[in-house]
Amino acid sequence: MHSDLITLIVLIIAVITGSALCSGIEAAYLTVNPLRVQELAARPKPINGARRLAKLRRQLGRTLSVLVIANNGFNIFGSLMLGGYASFVFENREISAIAMPIFSIGLTISVIMLGEILPKSIGSRLALPISLTSAPFLHILGLFMRPLVLLIEHLLPSITTENELNTDEEEIRQMARLGSQQGQIEADEAAMIAKVFQLNDLTARDLMKPRVTVPTLHGSAKLDALRSILLTNSSNWWVVLGEGVDKVLGLAKRERLLTALLQGRGELTPADLSEEVKFVPEMIRTDKLLSSFQDDKNGVRVVVDEFGGFVGLIGAQSVLEVLAGWRQQSN
Repeated sequence: MHSDLITLIVLIIAVITGSALCSGIEAAYLTVNPLRVQELAARPKPINGARRLAKLRRQLGRTLSVLVIANNGFNIFGSLMLGGYASFVFENREISAIAMPIFSIGLTISVIMLGEILPKSIGSRLALPISLTSAPFLHILGLFMRPLVLLIEHLLPSITTENELNTDEEEIRQMARLGSQQGQIEADEAAMIAKVFQLNDLTARDLMKPRVTVPTLHGSAKLDALRSILLTNSSNWWVVLGEGVDKVLGLAKRERLLTALLQGRGELTPADLSEEVKFVPEMIRTDKLLSSFQDDKNGVRVVVDEFGGFVGLIGAQSVLEVLAGWRQQSN
């Protein structure tokens, strides 16, 4: 006698549960961090479902189409089916006039609250675990719905566009700042990330030691004559100059010059002990300049202006000081 009521209750639970699952998974896929998904999928031993999730996330339009079709199947077809069956059950009990309005209102509220709002809230909060868990099942569901999805994609080509990962400097700065505030990364790490982008806005001219403060030596002078200068000035590198004002012969390391003096080779000149010099334009950006130091044993460059004139000296240490925060520069 009560079997039809039990069947109605089971159908109600099935419809609301199906709607809730689709809504929660949809919210999870829309809010899951795509960078985190890529990182999990790129691991040598990825977490179960990570690579499948990454693929579904790249084809987000197709994935959402599958979820929307399934969700509306439960919400629309399921509700119509329940309405028809409920009308049949209530008419058999001659309570249709009272029960049907109450049933319709109750089902609507239940679908909205339990099938949409609550699962979407949970899906947003637990986006990553829900996305990982549902990825294999969603893949299988997509295979069953492939003909219908392909038809929709043919009618609406825009949903076939792959969801590419992209970001910019400001977004990365904001993510680093938020990560620091939430304790996910250290404050000094966030500050260094911001300073890395600052390098693209600085040039060699901003960080170089100007010519007037650069220690120089005349290339033809004897080391014996330069003894007092070398002992009192602790600069590591000296620019060796020729006869012309902007004639740079090379770079001499103080340690090498002092070693020659101690060995009694004071008749040598800075030009004899200098190393080949590398020049950089004063407007070169410091990020490119830093990468050029990788294959350089001394890590020092002579900065020249647009006319080739000697205007300053810069080393890798000057760039690293900005990254470490020891040297403050404005953008």
